[in-house]
Amino acid sequence: MVTETDEIAAALDVAAQAWPEESRARLLRRLIAEGKRAVEERHESAYEQRLADILATSGGFEDCFEPGDRERLRDEWPA
Repeated sequence: MVTETDEIAAALDVAAQAWPEESRARLLRRLIAEGKRAVEERHESAYEQRLADILATSGGFEDCFEPGDRERLRDEWPA
């Protein structure tokens, strides 16, 4: 059971404009499904952007370090 707060009522009113033939219970289910899809798409889009950023910079810093720098840095840390 969901309490129809003012915020939920406003969301259902907006949904009723998109799907006027639906009951309020059905509108709530549609809003939940649409919200789920939107969150998934936003998450997927952010993931794809992060991956594109990583690939765009991959190998771009090869000239920042000299050969052997990694080993020298590791040697500085106590065992």
